[in-house]
Amino acid sequence: MQKDIFVVGLMVDERSTKAPDVQQVITRYGSNILCRNGIPSPSRERGIITLTMEATEEEYRQMERELQELQGVTVDSIHFRQPESFQVCHQS
Repeated sequence: MQKDIFVVGLMVDERSTKAPDVQQVITRYGSNILCRNGIPSPSRERGIITLTMEATEEEYRQMERELQELQGVTVDSIHFRQPESFQVCHQS
């Protein structure tokens, strides 16, 4: 099954109360996440998280659905389809 690259942006309203629920979903997909970046400023009402994932489209869509079920979480993404000749670098 082909895995593609997804760059996922999350906007989390009421960051201080929603962060544990968002983290729980992200943790379930941790094996697909290559990189995570966040703005953790406690003075902000909103949090921004970006994820770079290597996943099948089905894996990504499932995570997206779970995140969108959380009130106050907005999800948007860019999908880079990988031709068979392109390989993501993996550490051995």
